[in-house]
Amino acid sequence: MRILVIEDEIKVANFIKKGLEEEHYAVDTALDGESGLYMSEVNDYDLIVLDLMIPKIPGLDVLRRIRSNKNKVPILVVTAKHSAEDIVKGLDSGCDDYLTKPFEFKVFLARVRALLRRERVDAEPILKLADLILSPVTHRVTRGGKEIELTSKEYGLLEYFMRNPNKVLTRTMISEHVWDYHFDSMTNVVDVYVNYLRKKIDKGFEPKLIHTIRGVGYILSPDRP
Repeated sequence: MRILVIEDEIKVANFIKKGLEEEHYAVDTALDGESGLYMSEVNDYDLIVLDLMIPKIPGLDVLRRIRSNKNKVPILVVTAKHSAEDIVKGLDSGCDDYLTKPFEFKVFLARVRALLRRERVDAEPILKLADLILSPVTHRVTRGGKEIELTSKEYGLLEYFMRNPNKVLTRTMISEHVWDYHFDSMTNVVDVYVNYLRKKIDKGFEPKLIHTIRGVGYILSPDRP
């Protein structure tokens, strides 16, 4: 899943980004309201983390403009503005949850998970294709009953594949959902990681699940030769 963090304090933004990436999320950061609003308009995000006291365009205005664009992405406000009036104003302006600074990171992560679960209320709690099983809650992956250890990026790549089974995914689509905004899609990193993943979930198993669509990208499917 891909998250946008709009936060002007570089140390805080990097702290949140690092923590989220350790939980297998792809994370983009914006240091002001203008760039954050632009990124929310040109990219698809599963969640936005928004500070209110940011330069160029204030956080509340960013929030209102995102909602005025009919964008229903879950938004978690994380801010030092902690009065009852501030919280009411944030919720009334369209945020889905409101967390005040300072905060415990485990609480922040719980809020993130809750919003993502709410967004995917109709999604299967377990993702399954053939004998490959992935749990988005525990991040546990098994095939044929055998547990498979994956790195953070390998897990993110597999989750994206399993949320889009039997669908051709281009290298650009993969890079936009698994890597961050600054990823160079002209490199062969996507191919390298698909190869890593293929060795872990296909080697020694039948049927093979990851298939190359030459000149286009990849597909996760049990039904291809």
